[in-house]
Amino acid sequence: MLESLYLVILVGTVLILLAAFSSLLAFRFGAPLLLLFLSIGLLTGVDGLGIDFDNADLAYFVGTLALAIILFDSGFGTSLQSFRQAAVPAVMLATVGVLITAVLFGFAASWLLGLPILEGMLLGAIVGSTDAAAVFFLLRVGGITIRERVRSLLEIESGTNDPMAIFLTIALVELLSSGMGLDELGADVFLGFVRQMGLGVAFGFAGGWLIRTLVSKLAIDRGLLPIFTLALAMLVFAATGAVDGSGFLAVYIAGLYAANSGLRSAPSLKRFQDGLTWLAQIVMFLILGLLATPSEFGAILLPAIALAAFLIFVARPFAVWLCLLPFDFQRREGAFISWVGLRGAVSILLAIVPLIGGLDEARLFFNTAFIIVLASLLVQGWTLGLVARRLGLVVPPRIGPIEKVELELPGTANHELLSYRVVPDSPVARGERIPRWARPSLVIRDGQSMRYQYAGRLRAGDYVYLFISQRYPPLLDRLFASPARVSPDDAEFFGEFTVDPASPASGLAVAYGARVSDAEADLSISQMMIARLGGRAEYGDRVTVRPVELIVREVGVDGNVASAGLSLEPEGGRGGQIPLFLNLRDLLALARKVLGRRKAD
Repeated sequence: MLESLYLVILVGTVLILLAAFSSLLAFRFGAPLLLLFLSIGLLTGVDGLGIDFDNADLAYFVGTLALAIILFDSGFGTSLQSFRQAAVPAVMLATVGVLITAVLFGFAASWLLGLPILEGMLLGAIVGSTDAAAVFFLLRVGGITIRERVRSLLEIESGTNDPMAIFLTIALVELLSSGMGLDELGADVFLGFVRQMGLGVAFGFAGGWLIRTLVSKLAIDRGLLPIFTLALAMLVFAATGAVDGSGFLAVYIAGLYAANSGLRSAPSLKRFQDGLTWLAQIVMFLILGLLATPSEFGAILLPAIALAAFLIFVARPFAVWLCLLPFDFQRREGAFISWVGLRGAVSILLAIVPLIGGLDEARLFFNTAFIIVLASLLVQGWTLGLVARRLGLVVPPRIGPIEKVELELPGTANHELLSYRVVPDSPVARGERIPRWARPSLVIRDGQSMRYQYAGRLRAGDYVYLFISQRYPPLLDRLFASPARVSPDDAEFFGEFTVDPASPASGLAVAYGARVSDAEADLSISQMMIARLGGRAEYGDRVTVRPVELIVREVGVDGNVASAGLSLEPEGGRGGQIPLFLNLRDLLALARKVLGRRKAD
């Protein structure tokens, strides 16, 4: 008995270490890391090294816990400003978009696999949502920086669309198990959806308030605090599910609320959750890979690949186009949002539900969903950076590498204690004058500590400590970072000309014939840009004022646009004015270009 226990622990730890080691290969060759985790599970499973894992209930339990941890961290890492900027279109995609995708995919699955329409829609619900783990990893760790509004929308969508897909999947499985038809859905399903989402939102805000209050009021040991916070998050998740609410939505909102309410020890909590989220992703993908039987894939390989292509090039783009009609998104942004419809562990996890429910075609659902996930990670995950660059959505780096640590002190409301290591070629290392407000409190050089006034000129390798207002770190980063290396492809990202953001917006109409409304004519260019961007401007944001386009080059400490560029070739107009066939045509043309480039490379 003990020998078997040690053997299970040995195999489990070796798999986790192998998955962690594979991250080096992923970052080196640009492979989707989550695909590697999944592949390791496949290679060690029943058709690989022979580990026979066939416990669907255990896999679903572990995957559910892992997904709850990932969603809590997703919410914890989303700023309130980003949420406000993209919440409405993201929620549209997370609800209406998932439903549209599921229905369209359901008809295609019914035709290609010869399934009844209800079973086809079940398969559509299973693959209807984007995967939070895949999207967050590729956008935050994948080495590309895209426009803030697009990134925020994709992250919020991936964090909030799982409840819709889970609800549809469970409802359809129960419907098929009971032998009822599509015409018998009735109002019960709709009311059930409203109840689950409503309870998820209510419990999420209540849970976020509870986490913030208890963490702030209780004198909990620092080592225990991250575990205590995670336990509270799992309490919110379980309690919401126990009353038939959406625990996944609740735990995401709880993380969002807690992190944006001045939570104590937030930096240390974030570091703990980053590590735990990595572990959750590794374990979830390994177990789901172990559960699969690749030898069964051959019978449905071609129709599954055809369904994956339909999902990538038709169902997802149509849902995105329709949901973004009321919002001011450019054609290129809509195309990229369509492309980042990554399917991952959530789809495989939902494919276990028919297995647990005992449906006749359960294995067909699981194998088809697995192949679709593999295709999505291969095609979309591997080309995400290339697509973003082809569409001109990659924001050139403002600063180069920087070595910075955020330190935590009690009683430091609205202030931060930062430590920088002076890197070679940074402005301060080259002797640039440091403003009075940015002068370090302490300098450590060659193991010796000294005051700034006695240190003289800062040198590469010095460590400096600053106690400063939360408004200033972005400005400090520029002082202590190395120069940014901008590729030739990004050189024209900010336009051909520079405009003064403080000048009247009416001047654009006079000089370029720009379409400026009467209300905007009295505003400055900065005020007009911020208004059109929803009240907040970010580095790299673009505002189309036909026939020109304004690009944010720099944002000041006060939130106003400090520097702006002007392009005479706007990238495209409102998403609602772009016909669907253009969106699909652009996606297909883009895919040919990307695949052609990869083949040439």
